[in-house]
Amino acid sequence: MSKVTVFGAGAWGSTMAQVLCDAGNDVLLWGRSQQVIDEINSSHTNTKYLGSHVLPSAIAATTDLASAFEFTDIYVLAIPAQQLRTTLQEWKGNFSSDCTIVSTLKGIEISSQMRMTEVITDVLGPHKIAIITGPNLADELVLRQPAGAVAASSTLELAEFVRDVFRTPYYRVYTSIDVMGCELAGAIKSVIALAVGISIGMGFGENTQAMLITRGLNEVARLCAAHGSDPLSAAGLAGMGDLVASCGSPLSRNRTFGEVLGRSGSMAKAREQVAKTVEGVASAQAVVEIAHRVGVEVPVIEAVAEIVSEQLSPADALQKLMEITTKGENFIR
Repeated sequence: MSKVTVFGAGAWGSTMAQVLCDAGNDVLLWGRSQQVIDEINSSHTNTKYLGSHVLPSAIAATTDLASAFEFTDIYVLAIPAQQLRTTLQEWKGNFSSDCTIVSTLKGIEISSQMRMTEVITDVLGPHKIAIITGPNLADELVLRQPAGAVAASSTLELAEFVRDVFRTPYYRVYTSIDVMGCELAGAIKSVIALAVGISIGMGFGENTQAMLITRGLNEVARLCAAHGSDPLSAAGLAGMGDLVASCGSPLSRNRTFGEVLGRSGSMAKAREQVAKTVEGVASAQAVVEIAHRVGVEVPVIEAVAEIVSEQLSPADALQKLMEITTKGENFIR
């Protein structure tokens, strides 16, 4: 059993705390809202984010940052991706040199086009850093429905350690040393899920969705290959697995946002109806810039970026996508 602190008491952080508790760990959950933290401690619920679901009574929660860091040297980050740098800069003095940091964030930093582990290293310097990623919708995982994930790190030893810390009878965790590929796949799938949601909102069916998912996966694989990571990571849980869950479920914020956008043609209406953080909207242009940097064509991702930046309407973007010259279908070419 390990002691673990989870930073972030939203739906995802609370779900991760439950998984870690079910895995036999001693878990402390940190959050900013005193009201949320008091509710978790007193009634073991987090109604703002998880409705009436009851969390394990063994989970303790706190708003005291110093206590959260002093509790252990294993830290799980479950905070919004675009707030990571600012948050780490505030907390920088609390991280010991030998601590283990596990990122559960999926996204690309807009200002720098850095992956989340790159942001962590950029702010904190070299540490033992790992990620956990995969098709893990919080609303299903918190019900302890069977799910799979990938623990990735630059060393197999750390990946296996993280796997063991998270593994439960319902949470099947595999290992990988392809951190870049797993992170790129996890970030880009949000953009593809937006594309699928937009097509659904426009009234199109399974054929259109299948085209966008498959060609979107091809773009993920080619981006991975162009950066020197394993293109087959795109075919695993971090890529295809996460893509299927995000594109196929109405629980996915990206797909839901896309549906409203495709139906209304209005970013304002989509933001009004889907008030939560939608990472695909934030990451789309950053992913395009990453692709252009290595000379990879990503027409599906570019179409989404043009829609969310309101350069093109959903109908015009789809028409532009359909007019692109087709070539031989290869997984990474």
